[in-house]
Amino acid sequence: MSKEVVILTEAASLHIKEMMKHNEEEGAFLRVSVKGGGCSGLSYGMGFDHKVNDDDLQFDQYGIQVLVDKESSLILQGTKIDYKESMMGGGFTIDNPNAIASCGCGSSFRTATAAGTPEEC
Repeated sequence: MSKEVVILTEAASLHIKEMMKHNEEEGAFLRVSVKGGGCSGLSYGMGFDHKVNDDDLQFDQYGIQVLVDKESSLILQGTKIDYKESMMGGGFTIDNPNAIASCGCGSSFRTATAAGTPEEC
């Protein structure tokens, strides 16, 4: 398994740094995770954290310290996180090569080995 479980694009990294500055979180880690829930069974989590846990993998992407817990790393391996702007606004996109299905709202997914418990969208 690669040490860098997720790959941040330059665009995503720039936006994350702007968010860190705006929220006064410049010294924080970016935590990327997977949790049960969503209409397909699993959903992504992304937020700022100040604590490294014993089971976390830690790596640097464009000067951002990224944390992924060991359990999530199995599902996220090879995932690309990008940020795209459009006329309707902007947002993060997540391309997970391990996801075999996702819901219509685009916020949850399932893999061949981890389905989670589906909820209504």
